[in-house]
Amino acid sequence: MNESLSRLPKVPADRLTKPFMRFLRIEAMAGAVLLLSTLVALTLANSSWSSSFLALWDIHAGINLGGLEISRSLKHWINDGLMTLFFFVIALELKRELVLGELRDPRAALLPVAAAIGGMVVPVSVFLLIVGGGPGASGWGTVMSTDTAFVIGCLAVLGSRIPESLRLFLLSLAIFDDVGAILVVAVGYGGALNWLALGAAGAGLVAVAAIARLGVRSIPVYFAMGGVIWLAFDASGIHATLTGVILGLMTPARSWVSDRRLHAILDRVVAYPPGDHWSNDTAARDDLNKAGIATREALSPIERLEIALHPWVAFGILPLFALANAGVPMIAAKFDPTLTTAIFAAFVAGKPVGVILFSFLAVNSRLVIRPSELSWGLLAAGGLLTGIGFTMALFIAELAFDSALLNSVKLGVMVASVISAAAGFLALIWLTSSRRQ
Repeated sequence: MNESLSRLPKVPADRLTKPFMRFLRIEAMAGAVLLLSTLVALTLANSSWSSSFLALWDIHAGINLGGLEISRSLKHWINDGLMTLFFFVIALELKRELVLGELRDPRAALLPVAAAIGGMVVPVSVFLLIVGGGPGASGWGTVMSTDTAFVIGCLAVLGSRIPESLRLFLLSLAIFDDVGAILVVAVGYGGALNWLALGAAGAGLVAVAAIARLGVRSIPVYFAMGGVIWLAFDASGIHATLTGVILGLMTPARSWVSDRRLHAILDRVVAYPPGDHWSNDTAARDDLNKAGIATREALSPIERLEIALHPWVAFGILPLFALANAGVPMIAAKFDPTLTTAIFAAFVAGKPVGVILFSFLAVNSRLVIRPSELSWGLLAAGGLLTGIGFTMALFIAELAFDSALLNSVKLGVMVASVISAAAGFLALIWLTSSRRQ
C-alpha cells in the first residue's frame, strides 16, 4: 500500500503555518538561553571577577586599511554590528507574515499594529510624567518595545492551553514595536547627519533593488552589499542597525521557481534510467544542475534566510548581547530611584494599559478584526507580558543614557521584566484553567 495515500493531503496553508511555527519554536528555546545568559552576566558582574568581566566588553577591536580605521569596543561591535542581523531577521518575519501569513488581511494586521502603537505611546507618556525634565528624560525610547524571545518563551511553557491567535498577536505586536523602536533609534539617537554618507547608503539600497530586478540571486553578493550599506549608514549619523530593517523588508517573499516548474524539472531528472548520466558535458548533467538550482530556488529568499540565520541570532547573537549588556553590579552601583521607578512603571503599567486601550479602540471603531478565540481576557493577560522589554530596552538604553544613569535604567528594565512575566504568566494560567473548568 502506498504510504502517501494513508496521510491527509497537503494544503497551501501548510506552507504558511510551518515557517511560523518554526519561528515560534526557535524563539521559545531562545528565551531560555537568553535568561541563562542574563543570569550569568548578573552573577559575574557581582562576583570577584566583576572588574575583569565588565572590562572585557570595553576592549577595542577593528581594522586599519591605509588611512581608514574602523575600531570599536567589543560591546559596540555586538550592539551596532551583530544586532543588525537580529533586526534583519525580525524584518524578514514581519514581511513574511504581511505578504504570505495571517497578517496579509489588512484588517487582521491592524489589530497588533494598533496594540503596538498603544504599547509605545502610553509607556513613553508614563515615563515622561514621572521623570519630567529630570536626568534621563531624553531616554524615553527605552520603554517602547517588547522582548519577542521572552514573551514567546512564556507562552511556550503554557503549551496548547494558549490559542495560536494569541501567539500570533503577541509576536506581531513585538515585531511591530521593535521596528518602531529601531526607527526611533535611527532618527532620535543618531549623530549629526553626514549627507554624503547618507547618499551613499541610499545609492547602495538602489543598487540592491536594481540587481534584484536583473535576476541576481546570490546571497553572498547581497550580504557584501549589505556590509557596504551598513558602513555608509554608520558614517551617516543614522544608527547602522536600520540597515537590517530596510534590507529585511526589501527581501522577496515569493519563490523564483514555482511548484509546477520544480516538478517538471525534477521529472526530467527522474526519467533517466539508472546509469552514469551525470559525467561529462551531457544534457543529463545540465538537467541535474537545473534541478539543483530549482530545488534551492523553490524556497523564497525570506524563508531560506530565516532558516539559515534565525538559529544563529537566537542562540548566538542574543545571548552574547545579554552577556555584554545585562551585567549590573548591584552592590557597588549607585541608583537613581526616580529613573528606576519611571522605567518600572512604564513597562509594568504603561505597556499593558496602552496595548489593551488601543486594541479596544481599534476593535470598537470596526477598523480591525479580533479573532473570536482571542477573548478580551486573554488579550489583557497577554498585554501584561508586553512589559518584558529586555533586549530592545537594554539596546536603546546603551544609546540614550550616560554611564552614570545606565545601571539605574538596567535595574528598572530587569525588575519590570520579571514582574511582567510573572503577572502575565499567572493571569494566563488562571484564565485557561477557568476556561477548562
